[in-house]
Amino acid sequence: MIRTFQLILALELLGSCLVPDAVADWLQFRGPAGNGHLGQMQHPLKWSAEQNLAWSQPLPGAGWSSPIVVGARVFVTAAVDAANTKPLGFTGGVRNMRGKKPTQPLDFKLTCLSLQDGSVLWSTRLAREQPQFPIHPSNTYATESPTSDGKFIYCYFAAIGTVTAVDLEGNIAWSTQVGAFPSGNGFGTGSSLTRKGNRLFLQCDNDEASFIVALDTTNGKEAWKRERSSRTSWSTPFVWEHGARTDLVVCGSGTVSGYELTTGKTIWKLTNVSSSFTASPASDAEYLFFGNSGPASQGPLIAVSSEIEGEVRFTDDELPPGVAWAQKRAGPGMTSPVASGDYLYVCSRGILSCYEAKTGNRVYRSRLPKAKSIAASSWADENHLFLLDESGKTFVVKTGAEFNVVAENQLDDLFWSTPAITQSTLLLRGAEKLYCIRASTP
Repeated sequence: MIRTFQLILALELLGSCLVPDAVADWLQFRGPAGNGHLGQMQHPLKWSAEQNLAWSQPLPGAGWSSPIVVGARVFVTAAVDAANTKPLGFTGGVRNMRGKKPTQPLDFKLTCLSLQDGSVLWSTRLAREQPQFPIHPSNTYATESPTSDGKFIYCYFAAIGTVTAVDLEGNIAWSTQVGAFPSGNGFGTGSSLTRKGNRLFLQCDNDEASFIVALDTTNGKEAWKRERSSRTSWSTPFVWEHGARTDLVVCGSGTVSGYELTTGKTIWKLTNVSSSFTASPASDAEYLFFGNSGPASQGPLIAVSSEIEGEVRFTDDELPPGVAWAQKRAGPGMTSPVASGDYLYVCSRGILSCYEAKTGNRVYRSRLPKAKSIAASSWADENHLFLLDESGKTFVVKTGAEFNVVAENQLDDLFWSTPAITQSTLLLRGAEKLYCIRASTP
């Protein structure tokens, strides 16, 4: 047994040495800061099935959760039924279809793969249960992205209301129940876990009993919990570090709130903010940005500063204290916005808009050529912005005041999952496979 463990460890160390450049962990939805912005991007600007595709690995079942990376390992969650059912895209009238309740138990799994070659190292079933509520055919029962502290993987399956901690070898450390609830219009769930220190933050805005809860990473016990008046929302909680203060930002139906991380006390609340949120917030060194849009309407795009405090009501006519600027009918669709340099980039209905981050003045509004629906959140460094549509086309846009698409990359699969990036490597999760993009070596 000891020799077997030593052999596995040696092979993993060898594999990690073969991965180009040092591996930077990607521990949560939208990366280190949770806002989709990275330092200098090192993954390729161009890729296809024939160019810079290091490997692809079929994935079991269905899941729109993002991959996360710890060292030389990739972790993905999925919900698997007997038919290995996959989600559908928004094309071909699927948008207007209604979901059905599952008629059998699902296996809720966490799978660990090698970052080097995509081989499956292990797969652990965390639960076997039949969800109580239906989901839209485009959604999955494993849409919430896991998070990690480098020692454990924390997985949340809102469909069955479980949060589970798993060590890097696939052993379950603890599991706790937070409850499963119906979602608006039966679309299903999608709000991912957020972690800061030894706290996991879970937003459960639903159509029955909404709440935000903080769990202790060591044992899964509740540190604090606050009931919310919000109905279903799909945004992920965001840790906003600004000045001497750090707020847990939660976007709900009609409200955006800032909570104290340690106690759950409400520091500020912005009300009258249109409808529910599907996109998550973005930030730069000065402002927090958020907005929302529904299927038939587009809500506001708002920037708030660290001066926001107490309960304030948003209005188009006169901006309340702490709100730096707002743009009517400019909120993002499903894909979360991203800030880079002096600009904020927002995508909705295949149209990319660029705003001055300091003033909110719109710099351009341009349609991405032949773009399909975009659900995956965008990512950027100081030079390039990336947007992945559901057909597998990634638009690479030069950052700055001019709309300039410098590359269009295509993979044939269905993509709603937000990617993971580890310096020179890009991981794209499709409905069928996980794809690893890495510069080809001569």
